[in-house]
Amino acid sequence: MAHQAIIPAGSAPPLAPYSPGVRVGNTVYVSGVLAMDSDGNIVGEGDFKAQTRQVLESIKSVVEAAGGSMSDIAFNQIFLADLSGYAAMNEVYAEYFPSNPPARYCIKAELVKPEFLVEISSTAHVG
Repeated sequence: MAHQAIIPAGSAPPLAPYSPGVRVGNTVYVSGVLAMDSDGNIVGEGDFKAQTRQVLESIKSVVEAAGGSMSDIAFNQIFLADLSGYAAMNEVYAEYFPSNPPARYCIKAELVKPEFLVEISSTAHVG
């Protein structure tokens, strides 16, 4: 089955050779998203809530560009630079998934740059 790269307008420039998202059939795979603006600048340095919001808005743009919505996300992989931000991340996360939240896991991990606090990768199933 062929895959289609999903690159929404205004996406942050990739830090490596990858697409922000890929659609294969009705499945959309969203690459690990970091808190960057369209110019590649870090958003919300030192602020778990601001970075989580930026990350989820970027994921939303990929899923919507593929024809879906946040309610189509079935699974999230969440990486936090420090678990002290877990509650703050969850507070913002709950705004984007208020009911029937997707399956997920959340682990502490060293991210690609020390200024990044949150990275999330998603899998969605769109109609």
